[in-house]
Amino acid sequence: MTLAARALTQLATWPDLAVVEPSCGTGRALASDHGEIAHFHSDQDVDLHLTARAIRRFEEHLTGAPAVRLAPGSQWVTLHLDVAADIDLLITLVSLALQAHQAWPVPGDGPRTPCNDQHFGASRMRTSAEAE
Repeated sequence: MTLAARALTQLATWPDLAVVEPSCGTGRALASDHGEIAHFHSDQDVDLHLTARAIRRFEEHLTGAPAVRLAPGSQWVTLHLDVAADIDLLITLVSLALQAHQAWPVPGDGPRTPCNDQHFGASRMRTSAEAE
């Protein structure tokens, strides 16, 4: 079982999340009553809708995480799952995303934007190392 499949299986048991078809049409997604939270695009890449406010609040921590990729102007972050510890980071960020979405709408978040897989090409995303 891939890391993404293992994470999806674990997160799908959470009572606030349901497995759905992603709005971008690629892979599988998890959604809450407040909207899509995560898109599992491949065996290693997951887009997570944190909201602009949460990204601003935790940007220093996000850019310090090797698994995290940020796309400028996006309300989504991309996690590249390489090791089992990346699942723990994903689970923590999903919990943060759920909290951020429960506070919706929040000033500065504006309308929901497409995930990074659809809105930004992989070449336009930056890893935490590139962000420094």
